[in-house]
Amino acid sequence: MITISIYGFDQYAVGHYSKENTKNLAQLFETSEDNILFYAPNAYLLHYGMDQTSWNAIVKINAPSKYQALEAKVADYILKTIVIYCINASVEFYYYDERNRYEFINKEYPRFLSEANVVNVEHEEINEEEIYHGNIFENLDEKIEEEINRRNKNKNN
Repeated sequence: MITISIYGFDQYAVGHYSKENTKNLAQLFETSEDNILFYAPNAYLLHYGMDQTSWNAIVKINAPSKYQALEAKVADYILKTIVIYCINASVEFYYYDERNRYEFINKEYPRFLSEANVVNVEHEEINEEEIYHGNIFENLDEKIEEEINRRNKNKNN
């Protein structure tokens, strides 16, 4: 599995980038599209206390060491395609031995969610007549005062 983490983008930008570039990245890595996964952390890049989101991006790629020979062309591709989302970018590669990766894939479900296998649930329209438009706090102060008086009276008895 090749995991591409993008720091300095919001999750929606990473989602768009993933959708637009997974196929080409899989070709550059000479692997299946199922071997490419993106990670979009909910975080900020900061410099001297200033948010750098969409100004600077750091792309970190974790991949099996067999892909190391392809890193220059992958980095070149990413740096050319990511600049529509940011001003500055860098790409870092981190490699691991495939013997150190374990996984479980549940065969009863699709490997990944996609537009083709997601169930869309339509929301029922709300009947305006069923919505309460009154003041639910009407006379609340009076009711609270009555309850306080009742408790004080019981405490004194």
